[in-house]
Amino acid sequence: MPASSTTRRIAAALAVLASAGMLAACGQPAAATQSRADTGPVNLRLGYFPNLTHAIPMVGLDKGFYAKSLGSNVTLTTQTFNAGPAAVEAIFGGALDAAYVGPNPAINAYVKSKGDLVRVIAGAASGGAALVVRPAAGIQTAANLRGKKLATPQLGNTQDVALRSYLAAHGLKTNPQGGGDVSITSTDNATILQLLKQGQLDGAWLPEPWVSRAVAEAGATVFVDEATLWPSGQFPTTELVVTTAFLQAHPTTVRHLVEAHVATAAWIKANPADAQTSVNNALLKLTQKKLDPTVLATAWQKLDFTVDPLATALAKQASAAHDAGLIGSVDLHGIMDLTVLNGVLTSQGKPAVSSGGYGSQ
Repeated sequence: MPASSTTRRIAAALAVLASAGMLAACGQPAAATQSRADTGPVNLRLGYFPNLTHAIPMVGLDKGFYAKSLGSNVTLTTQTFNAGPAAVEAIFGGALDAAYVGPNPAINAYVKSKGDLVRVIAGAASGGAALVVRPAAGIQTAANLRGKKLATPQLGNTQDVALRSYLAAHGLKTNPQGGGDVSITSTDNATILQLLKQGQLDGAWLPEPWVSRAVAEAGATVFVDEATLWPSGQFPTTELVVTTAFLQAHPTTVRHLVEAHVATAAWIKANPADAQTSVNNALLKLTQKKLDPTVLATAWQKLDFTVDPLATALAKQASAAHDAGLIGSVDLHGIMDLTVLNGVLTSQGKPAVSSGGYGSQ
């Protein structure tokens, strides 16, 4: 990527974070889903990442779950992103109606818009993130990270916040400009892998399958499995968000989107081997490359494709972002609207999920 392009992306991300840090969400009630049916043709613009943590949209699109559920009245267009802050920029720019993003970008969008822009309407994945390090870097304890050069997929994304929070908890200071006790570079996952191979990075906090790829292809080792930092090992990695404007204007389309989402998650759990094949087919279309089946199988074991947004853990991630100096004080009451999700679940005889007091359910 040219230096000028990188500079523009970093500047844009810093602008999002700076704005988020100056605003506190006002805790407005979640947008009410209208009971009326959608009228006329609907255009639904959906964003997601070509990452294993986004297996639900990749499988759902590959196997036709979304097309079947949305029907002929809805024109679905999709766009892929490297990390959440870029997807959030697209939402703010009016280019997306819904997106699969990490918890912290969802929080940033909610905070920056004073609670107006988005609602989390379902979870999509839990787990599957870790700090990997090169053995040659000599990192045996957290204190050894001082002076090291680490990387994350994008400034302010979920892995970036996790890394900064971990460092802060061990007395190591960082700043959004990449300075402090530990240097943090933000770049795309594929470039991080190459830099690890070349010895130009000491480590990186990554999502799957990049954790498993770094181990298999760059000889890295897992220094911190993020699951060990959470009760029961559960923490949200991916959430499904929709703009409040789209939720209000097209409630039937949103319900059909959630139905496809729930159906895909259930199919993945019931057919793990076939789901891995489907993910690899999707990755080939999106990136022109498939994952090594062994790497894919290893990474798969680290993830839980759950529709539960794990609201309480989401709030803790917001606190971590605040403590890392990336956002100001946050009131997330209103960020969740799980009424559609729970309506779909209960209609199928499945238990409802909790908003944790952070919105309607």
